[in-house]
Amino acid sequence: MTETPTPACYAPTALIDSDHPAVLAFARQHAQGSSQRERAVSLYRAVRDGFRYDPYRLDLSPQGMRASTVLAQGYGWCVPKAVLLVAACRAAGIAARPGFADVRNHLSTERMRETMKTDLFIWHGYADIWLDGQWVKATPAFNLSLCERFGLLPLEFDGCSDSIYHPFDSAGNRHMEYVRQRGAFDDLPLAQIVADFEQVYGAWMVDPAALQAASFQQDVENETR
Repeated sequence: MTETPTPACYAPTALIDSDHPAVLAFARQHAQGSSQRERAVSLYRAVRDGFRYDPYRLDLSPQGMRASTVLAQGYGWCVPKAVLLVAACRAAGIAARPGFADVRNHLSTERMRETMKTDLFIWHGYADIWLDGQWVKATPAFNLSLCERFGLLPLEFDGCSDSIYHPFDSAGNRHMEYVRQRGAFDDLPLAQIVADFEQVYGAWMVDPAALQAASFQQDVENETR
């Protein structure tokens, strides 16, 4: 039996701040279409391509993880971008919730691999959106220009089937492997994410500036020339 949305899947929270004026304005601007499915697809594209993916700028504080913060900064990594998509959907009257999985990333920068000491990305975030009587996964992390630079197949979302990472890139190299599904939540489980990050990525969490001082975009350009 398909789990139907709870009232919480429509409501704002402190982190999924769908009632923030900037989020409401974003939803009004980008939720285009005559159906909820069309509006969700429009919001997906606006979040995917309107905000640069940057995993170097990791900020696990409540302020750093809010949907409105992504809007203000113009960038985010997978979890904050998923939170923004969830918040925008809720602001547009579409039930949505953040979902998570652990993935093995076969295409990251050398600097990230050296800092993280692993290619396992825990708590990778996506949006779980209720459309036409079912939950559909939407992954807005990688913006189109980054995909083109990295040789990745951009993730599309039609509102009917799950949009999750491709196992291979456009050249046939290993890209993403889903290791564990963590499920979907009515709110962002930030305390658990922080605790698990500290356990798995200890050195990185002690000194997050090791990546913040560098440019993800520049590293991508250097490694793909």
